[in-house]
Amino acid sequence: MGDDRGPIALAIDIGGTFTDLAAVDRRDGSLILAKVGTTPTRLQQGVLSALERSELRPGDVGAFVHGSTVVINAITERRGARTALVTTAGFRDVLEIGRANRPDLYNLSYRKPRPFVPRRLRFEVPERISHTGMVLVPLDEAAVESVAQRLRALEVDAVAICFLHAWTNQEHERRAAQLLSKTLPDVEIVASHEVSTQWREYERTSTAVLSAYVKPTVAAYLEGLRSALRDVGVGSPMYAMRSSGGVSSFARALEAPISLLESGPVAGVTAAAELGRRLGVEDVLTLDIGGTTAKTSAVRGGRVPIETLHHVERTPTSAGYPIQAPVVEIVEIGAGGGSIASVDEAGSLHVGPRSAGAEPGPACYGHGGEEPTLTDANLVAGRLDPEYFLGGTMRLDVDAAHRSLSRLGDRMGVDAATAARGVLRYLVAQMSHALRLVTLRRGHDPRDFTYVAFGGAGPLHAALLARELGVARTLIPPAPGHFSALGMLLGSFRADAVRTHVGPLEPAALGPLFDALEREAFAELEQEAGERTTERFARLRYAGQEHSLEVAVGGGPIDEGLLARLRAAFDVASEETYAFSLPTAVELVEARVSVSAERSEPIGWTTEAAPAPELRPRDVDLDEHGGVQRVTVVERRALRPGDRLTGPCIVEEPATTVLVLPGQSLTMDGLANLVIEERT
Repeated sequence: MGDDRGPIALAIDIGGTFTDLAAVDRRDGSLILAKVGTTPTRLQQGVLSALERSELRPGDVGAFVHGSTVVINAITERRGARTALVTTAGFRDVLEIGRANRPDLYNLSYRKPRPFVPRRLRFEVPERISHTGMVLVPLDEAAVESVAQRLRALEVDAVAICFLHAWTNQEHERRAAQLLSKTLPDVEIVASHEVSTQWREYERTSTAVLSAYVKPTVAAYLEGLRSALRDVGVGSPMYAMRSSGGVSSFARALEAPISLLESGPVAGVTAAAELGRRLGVEDVLTLDIGGTTAKTSAVRGGRVPIETLHHVERTPTSAGYPIQAPVVEIVEIGAGGGSIASVDEAGSLHVGPRSAGAEPGPACYGHGGEEPTLTDANLVAGRLDPEYFLGGTMRLDVDAAHRSLSRLGDRMGVDAATAARGVLRYLVAQMSHALRLVTLRRGHDPRDFTYVAFGGAGPLHAALLARELGVARTLIPPAPGHFSALGMLLGSFRADAVRTHVGPLEPAALGPLFDALEREAFAELEQEAGERTTERFARLRYAGQEHSLEVAVGGGPIDEGLLARLRAAFDVASEETYAFSLPTAVELVEARVSVSAERSEPIGWTTEAAPAPELRPRDVDLDEHGGVQRVTVVERRALRPGDRLTGPCIVEEPATTVLVLPGQSLTMDGLANLVIEERT
């Protein structure tokens, strides 16, 4: 990504509430930041507005990286293409059947998630390939051509093809795609082997269907964005942030648009891992609270965790939709600054997952929203300054926030201040549960991690959660409200190749498999990528068991010595995850190769000290941590490395607010991070 046509490397991250811009000037490493409201129905407009707000010259942009909610929005809002499915005879209802296991075990009224392709648009054709790749029944090409005619009459926009065991032999899917394309030249055709070479027909079918479902939407969006940026003078290469934590060109992203599913959130995790590396810390626990959701991930040994089976819309009461794609492992809950607080018929309080979003936003935004949100609760508690929100560019309506919390309180039999405390306590309980899911539930003690909090609302709640979990050291990085956008600038070129291979753990099988995956990943990497790094992983399980764990293989030749080390590492992982290991044989289930090439954007990470406005102390409701107290308020730009504050206090900056509790201290370190620790 070292294009020399312009001195500015630019990243724009579209979130549910705000659109963030972060840019680095390659000449001196300085950062340029901007934040505007997201325009949900016109996402490109938010990008252009952020560029205008930054006052950057479009012609100076030498590289553009983008993370967007366009894929996840198309899925969650059901605004994708009219999609059909062509599959093996006898497997038309795979999407309907799904899996027998269900999350809400004792709910007798449980209903499986509704398939994205209704039954009338699911078609079968005679063909069959065995699990070894042998053709058992040749593809009936006449049947495929007949289906194509029916699809043309039905005016579908996209077609997913998923044949049984196509992960071992793609011949039938390739031929079916050719035949369908002849009759349907203007329809997007996605074959399952193009997006997944993993087993399990339901998960692979779901992946192909969702990829086809979003492809026309993503194609229109990226092309529209490219044209809009070219029109204003941005002539640089354009890249998309992928769910694996790497970047790819717009053109390559379109080949598998489902890879952009979590493009925004994962960038914050990669940035936190890089920050840990610069600090000499390998175990990092991340928390990103934005306007709509909160996301957390645990980086161990300096390695960003990757899962190859991800679920969309999975909740404690819904199985969601599986996607076979490399995705940074994140636990996400519907609790952000715009999350709406409500009371159910039994009088119980709930916060989220419904969100006020960017339009109309929280009640205090004054844009027509009336329902109470987390932001309204923080404002009523005095934790936000109504005059200094977004650096003073947006004034918050305290009275509107009070009215919304009063209405909530009336339904609970309490006043507005007590209702606000209830909302904030509920959020801390939700967040701490999410943080435990990525640590304690996986055999890790959260106290062993360095905790990095970012996003617009993350620093405001970081100290509360650190105390709840017993975490000793919390970092608030520079520009935390733009941290995910900064992560996009740090993201490397990356390609992952994954393949199912079930069998004994033997060098004869593992060596050729990794060689083939490495060639596949190298072929997918961008041509301009420089020096490349290869990582190998194996998903293993004890013979006779279903559940598997991924283990890093390491470098060197695939020999008996390496396999012995791999077996030992798997036993340790099993002890950590399941609290047992077995003396039985271990078998291979899946192999993954990740090839990456670092980019060299000169982000110095520290920020320049600058004149800062003098902020007045104010009354803040600290609830169970001291009640209402008069606290000192400092602007972050007034702090220098080595400066130390004792809580309770508040540190404010244009895009976020940092709360420090009584009994805690805050210090600025040499990289301009704010370090919160419990005083001893």
